Amino acid sequence: MSQQTAQHAQTAPPARRGGAVWALVITSVAGFMAALDNLVVTTALPSIRKDLGGALDDLEWTVSAYTLTFAVLLMFGAALGDRFGRRRMFLAGLTVFTGASAAAALAPGIGSLIAARAVQGVGAAVMMPLTLTLLTAAVPVAKRGMAYGIWGAVNGLAVASGPLIGGSLTEHISWQWIFWLNVPLGLALLPLARLRLAESHGTGAALDVPGTLLASGGLFGIVYGLVRGPADGWTSSLVLTGLIAGGVLLAAFVLHGMRAANPMLPMRLFRSRAFSGINAASMLMFLGMFGSIFLLSQFLQGVLGYSPTEAGLRMLPWTGMPMLVAPIAGILSDRIGGRPVVAAGLFLQAAGLGYMASVVAVDVSYAAQLPGLIISGVGMALFFAPASNLVMSSVLPKEQGIASGANNALREVGGALGIAIMASIFSAQGGYESGQAFVDGLRPALVTGGAVVAVAGVATLLIPARKRAAGGSEPAGSMPVLEGVGS
Repeated sequence: MSQQTAQHAQTAPPARRGGAVWALVITSVAGFMAALDNLVVTTALPSIRKDLGGALDDLEWTVSAYTLTFAVLLMFGAALGDRFGRRRMFLAGLTVFTGASAAAALAPGIGSLIAARAVQGVGAAVMMPLTLTLLTAAVPVAKRGMAYGIWGAVNGLAVASGPLIGGSLTEHISWQWIFWLNVPLGLALLPLARLRLAESHGTGAALDVPGTLLASGGLFGIVYGLVRGPADGWTSSLVLTGLIAGGVLLAAFVLHGMRAANPMLPMRLFRSRAFSGINAASMLMFLGMFGSIFLLSQFLQGVLGYSPTEAGLRMLPWTGMPMLVAPIAGILSDRIGGRPVVAAGLFLQAAGLGYMASVVAVDVSYAAQLPGLIISGVGMALFFAPASNLVMSSVLPKEQGIASGANNALREVGGALGIAIMASIFSAQGGYESGQAFVDGLRPALVTGGAVVAVAGVATLLIPARKRAAGGSEPAGSMPVLEGVGS
């Protein structure tokens, strides 16, 4: 590609080969696949252990191996798309993800399953951030709120319904089908994406390999320390080394982002209150939500005695809300701005978790849990679509790939930290010895999750209100304008 052509690709909108509808369908299904695999394994862990063996920490890594590689490579995946073509790298990531899903289903042992899950995370890290940039390029500005609403609904449903889908497939077919499910979807999406998505590029800057290594090593060290802390002891040499070395590497990553010519994540973006506020809120939201779902799905099965499918069905007032509410939230964000919608969603999510912490007991009825599930579901649904809109409108168009990768990475980091932190709180206060011991650990973990999500709501309130043109409306044909964009 010539320099002139590259410059044109960066500034001019790409030709729409298949239109916004095809882009919405393709990116939503791909996002669903990547998001689903975050928690789809949780309800299948007992069956996996029965078939493949392995200690408890091995089973934890079947979740963490995916989440961790997904988180630490997301920004690098977005950078690959900006440099080599977003559609091209989306296809590459989808191919890797689909192949690794088949390998996970065929895994003969726990070690090979963990390895396949790590490769799945690599494919998802390339594919996932590009879904939002490809969708943004294909959808007119005036329709983006609704498009983000549908995209957010599908992705939110995938994250929250992972335990239901995983439990149902495990109970009625086999645990391997939680991975086989991705294969036909991936094979169907590959030709559609090739034919229906338009190619686009970002800045074309050089890849930031040092930044990727620093971020990957730092996050791995911290998550490893948090996962192993309850089992090995917080003062063990490996745990302390992971936490300290991880913190040092992340500090070096921040310095690198401030000084490097073309860093993977320019720290100058965080000078924008809009960008820093929505990213802080996203990370804290996923921290509280992931940890809560991880423990509550086990509570419903291990303490209340529901089967995996029954437990998933009883979570539907929470998990099903994104499909009903998120499109409405997207429309609301177009009219009144994303900040009040996201803040309301986060405070509702916090209230729901706090309510569930107050009623959880060994013999709690489903009717008593229902209000908390509904409140949390509405809150989660109000968050997803407007948050995506806030992220993409908080930076310049040429930096949307970086913004998407950073936001998705921080969400995944929040999810990994949420499971590790809330599991640590659970282990410190309770355990699996009895139903009462489980409740004793679950209650403070849920309180912590609710408090963290409430802090996320406060972070959202720090985002500046969008400016409006004279007459009270946004300038035609423009994205919402936020203070600090591009500063």
